[in-house]
Amino acid sequence: VQLQASGGGLVQAGGSLRLSCLVSGNIRSGEILGWFRQAPGKEREFVASMTSGGATTYADSAKGRFTISRDNTENTVYLQMNRLKPEDTAVYYCNVPSLDRWNHYGKYSWGKGTLVTVSS
Repeated sequence: VQLQASGGGLVQAGGSLRLSCLVSGNIRSGEILGWFRQAPGKEREFVASMTSGGATTYADSAKGRFTISRDNTENTVYLQMNRLKPEDTAVYYCNVPSLDRWNHYGKYSWGKGTLVTVSS
């Protein structure tokens, strides 16, 4: 399984970005897809996830500002990020959430991620 995130960039505080992640390879149908992020010097953390049926879960830091969506036919998951803050600066990754703490709670090997930098 390959996870290719894109859409990051430099944005001012209060701005918006939309991230995309193409999931390719032998992924099981119906898997939950999620976004994670890792800020400099910090652990990778969960941001949001969505089931194939559309149920969503958000970290407290993302609630009210971020929206996750997915296109099941294209195996793509999106993250719309609004009202960005400098503390949102991180490399953002997508993956299938799991209980595997040795793999930072992701099921598959992590892709390169996409860097989001929010300036104050």
